[in-house]
Amino acid sequence: MRIEELVIEGSLIAHSSRRVSDTYGLLGFKSYPVRTQITGWDPSFNAITGLNGSGKSNILDAICFVLGITNVTSMRAQNQQDLIYKRGQAGVTKASVTIVFDNSDRSNSPVGFENQKEITVTRQIALPNVSKYLINGHKAQQHQVHGLFQSVQLNVNNPNFLIMQGRITKVLNMRPQEILGMVEEAAGTRMFEDRKEKAKKTMGKKDRRVQELTANLVEEITPKLDRLREEKRAFLQFQKSRTELEKINRVLRAWEWAESQKRVEEKKAEIAAKEKEKDGMNKANAKLAKEVAAAEKDVETVKAQREKEMKKGGKFKKLEEDVGEREKALVKIKTQVDIKYGLDSVCMVLLPIRVPVS
Repeated sequence: MRIEELVIEGSLIAHSSRRVSDTYGLLGFKSYPVRTQITGWDPSFNAITGLNGSGKSNILDAICFVLGITNVTSMRAQNQQDLIYKRGQAGVTKASVTIVFDNSDRSNSPVGFENQKEITVTRQIALPNVSKYLINGHKAQQHQVHGLFQSVQLNVNNPNFLIMQGRITKVLNMRPQEILGMVEEAAGTRMFEDRKEKAKKTMGKKDRRVQELTANLVEEITPKLDRLREEKRAFLQFQKSRTELEKINRVLRAWEWAESQKRVEEKKAEIAAKEKEKDGMNKANAKLAKEVAAAEKDVETVKAQREKEMKKGGKFKKLEEDVGEREKALVKIKTQVDIKYGLDSVCMVLLPIRVPVS
């Protein structure tokens, strides 16, 4: 019977002297159907020995599993179901692996975990296709677990992060340059070289893009901006002129209103004067009307006396002269009224006086 030996470097489990604590638990993972705890880990070097088929490699697969390696073939499995005890056909339908890291060295603590003495990372899978991570008992995403390990310079998806069985002889037969490349990849420096090249390419693209934008700025945007600035100045001048015009219009309307009010007051004064003059003329007309009425009454009296005298046959001539004088006085009064007040002439019809022929 052949004995297989597996060697695990402490730096492969926890980088920068971070060691696995006294607790390492497995439940339902591959050949471990019941809860299994492995304690007594050394911070620098650990070796797992045992007979063939005793589960040595499965312990290493469990470490890769809980650290979040995405390639299941690295754990000697075809799919996620292969990681569960007997592919879930023995009544065990889920697998869980937990690692407790010693975080007593605060100088090498992950970001955000400086005040915690221990860091617990758990990964669980269940049929048909359920997978979840827990960090210190709290649910987390896979990228959070990767970020936790990358913060201490541990890239679990690096192809040389772990040297599985069957590659040890190949590694021992490598040339110095190949070993250097493997060490660079394991240390993470090769990753930064690749990132550096990608960053240079990205910077070159960005520089070309900046040049294109600069040319576009000079050829198209700057002339448009100049034109827009000129239009802005013209618009501001237009607004200023329009504001001044509105101000002038308001002043003009105010002046016209004041002038109109002044003319209204003048017309009111003229109307008042005309009303006063009209009242005076009405009084004069009333007085003249009384005089005309008195004259007409006198004429009637004279006529009556003349008729009486004609009947009596005496004093006719004297009365006729008196009537003539009164008619002249009446015509004179009417003429004065027509001339002075523009009134219609007072027409009076006098009966002819017949003088009897003796």
